[in-house]
Amino acid sequence: MDQTTPVLFTSREVADLLRVPLRTVEDWRVTRSGPPWLKLGRHVRYDRDELLAWVKERRHG
Repeated sequence: MDQTTPVLFTSREVADLLRVPLRTVEDWRVTRSGPPWLKLGRHVRYDRDELLAWVKERRHG
């Protein structure tokens, strides 16, 4: 994979990466309070770079 190919995560992979319940990731999506997501047909995916940027924006201290 080259650097222009996006790395996409499933909701389960996001939950595992962030160590939160899957339900939390789903709730974030419904309330639009979580990381940006893509809808590909009936599938929801999260771009790795956007996810990591979203996490860094929430850093305290």
